[in-house]
Amino acid sequence: MADSSSTTVTDLISTVHQDIIETHILTRLDGPTLASLSCASTLLHKLASNELLWSKICRSTWPSTATISDNPRSFFSDVYSVLDAGGSVSDLDRPFPELISAVDLHYRGKLILSRVVKTETTTAWFLSSPLRIDLVDAKDTVVTPIKRGRWTEDTCRDLEQDLTLSWIVIDPIGKRAANLSSHRPVTVQRNWLSGEVEAKFATVVGSVECVITVVTCGEEEMHVKEVSLKVEAMEGTSLNGMDSLVILRSVMEGKRGNGRRREAESKWRHEEFMEKKRELKEKKIRVELVFDILTVAVGVLGFGTLVGFCLWSR
Repeated sequence: MADSSSTTVTDLISTVHQDIIETHILTRLDGPTLASLSCASTLLHKLASNELLWSKICRSTWPSTATISDNPRSFFSDVYSVLDAGGSVSDLDRPFPELISAVDLHYRGKLILSRVVKTETTTAWFLSSPLRIDLVDAKDTVVTPIKRGRWTEDTCRDLEQDLTLSWIVIDPIGKRAANLSSHRPVTVQRNWLSGEVEAKFATVVGSVECVITVVTCGEEEMHVKEVSLKVEAMEGTSLNGMDSLVILRSVMEGKRGNGRRREAESKWRHEEFMEKKRELKEKKIRVELVFDILTVAVGVLGFGTLVGFCLWSR
């Protein structure tokens, strides 16, 4: 019954003029819907494979990618899908001279920041220093329509619900890409020292987490003063450029899942990562405490032995 109904719908679609499908139907669809539609029939698969159509979808979804023209359908598949697990890097010796970051920040659907940053990855400074990619200059804050709430809790809740971000890393040589953002923040909190509000977006890959921090400031109208990326290990340390590059390449070549699960899965993985991080820290504290107790005990025993020997010598 279902197969018969599906066949009937497909037959009806095939009676519609091709130009109407291309100009009035396919152009109104988003990427996931268009991808699903392409599986319905041979004709729709052919029409939905139009590179110009996918290029327009990529530009409307991620404005910062407007200059990217190579295989937009494959690019959309890479960027939209959620990262399930890092893969093994196929060729570690392959040149990776440049890492491209395409970033778009929205508030209530309105674009407030769209930038592309190219990072040279072959310098000694990049390879040995903790990775940190900054999009906003310290002296050049970005004006936003975000209004600060009367209470901090209101501001944090507002940003958690209405602030969205995509941070796409691109390997221009390998022609692969990945979106490191959780789409919506995994945490939003106020820095009690500076009064700034920090929203964190994150993607967990194995035992490391790609963390994107958006810092906003201002008493009434809020400005964006920082948008940065770093890769953190579970121990709390930041990975250097060389190690981060291996992680990012494994992310681009790893397994992917349904992008519709990005927000829920990213938040769940972040909470699990933070719980393991706390457990690791507590374990380290316990080990250090035991070591301190043993050190004191050995010291006391040694002192007692020395005193006993001195008394015996008399």
